[in-house]
Formats: sequence, C-alpha cells, structure tokens
Amino acid sequence: MPLLLLVAGSTAVAAAARRSPVPAPLLLVAVGLAVSYIPGVPDYTLEPEIVLPLVLPPLLYKEGVESSYLDLRAQLRPVALLSVGYVLFATVVVGWAAYLIVPGLPLPAALALGALVAPTDAVAAAAVARRVGLPSRITTILQGESLLNDATAITAFRVAVAAAVGEGASWAGGVAEFLVAAVGGVAVGLALMVPIHWLRTHLKEPLLQNTLSLLIPFVAYGVAEQVHASGVLAVVVVAVYLGHRAWEVDFATRLQEEAVWRMVAFLLESAVFALIGLQLPVVLEGLGDYEGADAAWYAVILFLVVVVTRFIWVYPATFLPRLLSARIREREENPTWRGPVVTSWAAMRGVVSLAIAFSIPLTVHGGAPFPQRNLILFLTFTTVIGTLVVQGLTLTPLIRLLKFPARDPQAATLAEANAQAQASRAAERRLDELLADEHNALPPPLADRLRTVLERRRNAVWERLGQVNPITGETADDTYRRLSREMISAEREIFVRLRDHRYLDDEMLRTLLRRLDLEEAAAFRETA
Repeated sequence: MPLLLLVAGSTAVAAAARRSPVPAPLLLVAVGLAVSYIPGVPDYTLEPEIVLPLVLPPLLYKEGVESSYLDLRAQLRPVALLSVGYVLFATVVVGWAAYLIVPGLPLPAALALGALVAPTDAVAAAAVARRVGLPSRITTILQGESLLNDATAITAFRVAVAAAVGEGASWAGGVAEFLVAAVGGVAVGLALMVPIHWLRTHLKEPLLQNTLSLLIPFVAYGVAEQVHASGVLAVVVVAVYLGHRAWEVDFATRLQEEAVWRMVAFLLESAVFALIGLQLPVVLEGLGDYEGADAAWYAVILFLVVVVTRFIWVYPATFLPRLLSARIREREENPTWRGPVVTSWAAMRGVVSLAIAFSIPLTVHGGAPFPQRNLILFLTFTTVIGTLVVQGLTLTPLIRLLKFPARDPQAATLAEANAQAQASRAAERRLDELLADEHNALPPPLADRLRTVLERRRNAVWERLGQVNPITGETADDTYRRLSREMISAEREIFVRLRDHRYLDDEMLRTLLRRLDLEEAAAFRETA
C-alpha cells in the first residue's frame, strides 16, 4: 500500500508540475518534504539494493538512448573532464573540507562523503535542460557528464568506505579498482550492444521487441556487476549504441517503444524525486551530538564548498586545454565566460547520491559503529536538497540574465526543409525505378497518390517558413494539420457510432481506429 500511495501521489504532483512554472523535480522534492511531516506517513527508505540495480539502469538507459552519439563524441574531452576529473577532484576537496570542519570525522569517512555528493544527476540535468532550453553544446556536456559520472563516484565511494571500515584499501588499489570497473563496464557494453541490436532487428513482433527493450538495461547492468565491472558504464554504452542505430528497427516498434519508455521514465522519475523529499525523517534519526545548530552549520558549509568546487574545476577545464593545444584552438570555437557559469550552476545532485549513502555499513571491522554514519546521511541529504532547490530554482533566471542567444527556429526549420527535399528527391528516383518494373505496375490513381504523399511531406516543412494567416496566426501547414485532425475526428466519431449501433464489432472498430491513429501520428509532430 505505501508503494501504491507513493506512485499515485508522485504521479499526481508531476502532472500538476506540467501546468506550473516550477520544474517537476523541484515540486516533487518540496511536496515530499512537506508530506514527510504529516503524522502517520510511513517512512520511505531508499534501499540501495533496489535503487541501484532496479531504478538506476532504466533511467540511465532512457537518457542514453535519447542522447546523441555524435554530439557526445564531439564533446568527449569536456565530458571526460567532468565525469572523471571533476568527480575525483570534488571527492578530495569536499572530503577534506568535511574532515576539517566536522570534529571526530575520520578522513576515509570524509572522503566517502565527498564521493557521495560529487556526481551530478542524469534525470535532474535532463529535466532542467529540457525546461530552460540550454544551448545544445552545454546540454550535451551536462547529460554526458551525468550519464558517466556515477561510475566514478561509486568506485571512489567503495574505496573510501573500505578504508573507513579497516579493509586496508590503498590509493593504488583504488586506482586499479577504478580502471578495472571502467574498462570492464565499457567492455561488457561493447560485447552486448551488437548481439542485442541484432536481436532487436530480427524479432518481428513489436510486443516481443518492446519486452526485450525493457530487459536490456537490467541485463547490461547485471552482467557487468556480476564480473565486478561498472554496470553504469555498461548500460550507457549499450543505450547510446542502440539509440544511434534505432532507425534500423521497424516503425511499429519505435512507436510503441517511445510510448512505453516515456511512461516508465515518468513513473520512475516522479517516484525518485518524491522519495528524496520523503527521506527527511529517516536522515534526522540518530544525529545525536550533531543535532540542531551544529548539523545545520555543517550542511551550509558543505553546500557552499560543493558549489565553489564546481566553479574552481569548470573554468580551468574549459580554458586551459585551449591555451595548451593549438589543435583545439583551430578546431573549436572560442568559449565565452557564460558557458562555464551555467555548466557550474546546473550541477544538481539526485537520488543516486542518497541511495549510495544508505549503503554505508553500520559497523566497521571489530564491531564499532561506522564513524558519523547518520551525519554523513544528513549532509548528503541536505546537499542534494540544496542543489535541487537553490540551483534548480535560480537556473532559469540566471540563463535569462546571461542572455544566451536563443535557438533560431527559422534556421532549424530551414535545415529540416533542406533535408526533407534531399530525401524526397531520393524517394522520387526510387519510385520511378520501381514503377518502371512491370512487376510493380499500379493504376495511375494509386501511383499519383504515392507522389502526392511525397510532395505533401516535402512541402509541409517549407510551408512553415511561409506567411501566417492574419486572422488565426497559423501557417498554411498549421491550418492543414488542424483541418486534417478535424476530419480524422469526424471519421472516428462515425466509427464509434456504428459500433454502438452494432454495425461494427469491437475488433473491427479497433482496427479502424488504429489506422486513423497511425495517420494522425504521421500527420502531426509531437508538441510536448
């Protein structure tokens, strides 16, 4: 019952956020915090054995499939500097700061805390990037970083915890473990991606293909973790490859797969952000000597250190490579100071940090309690909340203040029109070749219909560049789409009426409605 309440409540809040100016992650966290104070609300604890293998893989997979392999490859250097270099830098700096300000906190435990709050969150980054319309290069860097940095953070956390509990972990051993996890995770992803894609393209039933699609992230993660490699990297490698080759899968699978994954991601994202807010009673338990002003003071200092550390790393990582390499200066545009500001400020933390924090063991070797475990949980929680609320709420005004050049919709439409024109010419040539073969003979009206559909597709994009209707403000293409929808709606009403009067059975109705649905899907681009 608590799980059903969580899913239903978080879904309702996420749906309400679509009609509000507040991004859904922030509203979900805020509502979760408020609900946690209501008497009788059960304690929702983020169980690592559930979040890491069951929640993280599908969220990473969805973001990976929707990312661009070509864009990620073009931004490989900044992505690597953030997902590996920054995470390790933040682990050391934040950990050292925690060691200095918190009395009695051992250095290995402090470094574990640094690793917990170092990685940015893939879901939060994607949600904010979509909402505020960041420039494409910054969006690619933030998404690429958040897809890969969990692997670095989890490895650094494991090394620090091993040292804290007395397992004799060394820094050399930690580096070796990181390399094994990284190389192994990539290797598992590379080994799985081709056979999985082959299977996707050879399954002929969309239902089976979509079932396979839902299993892929769990299989990749599980296989990698089984061989002590990074499940995160394995999922990302497979997802990026499959997303890059998605055009090779049949259209019915793509249509169904998009709908299925949008629903899965919506439910999971809504639940995890609500869970973050609901953790308050759990993390406040057992603070002991650190309750009250001391804990609040440590939380504020740590949050400031996390924010400042990001700026300290991002600016040199942006400009130093250009100063040191003439090749980079020749190949890449000169970055402005505004990009690093947004890249630094958009680094929000999320559910992975909290889930990993709950995996801290209760005791060290010898049976003594893990040093300051509850305080580490609290500081991780406050840092996640602080970045989501403070940075999340101020990111949009910051982007407006910096006056980033808006994306030119006219240029995007022109590029689309040119691409469609080239594709249409190729389709016309192919149609002429096919019709020249007597095996493909068609009555002239049907052949003309094929050419009409092709011409309609080609002209539709150019019409969006034309003048608008002075009365409605619509382009000719918009008016055409609206009238088409009205016609399809009229047909749909007649089909339903005939079914209600028993002229059609329900099976025939579903067939006819699906045909109309496909026509409507082909005629109307997604506006959400």
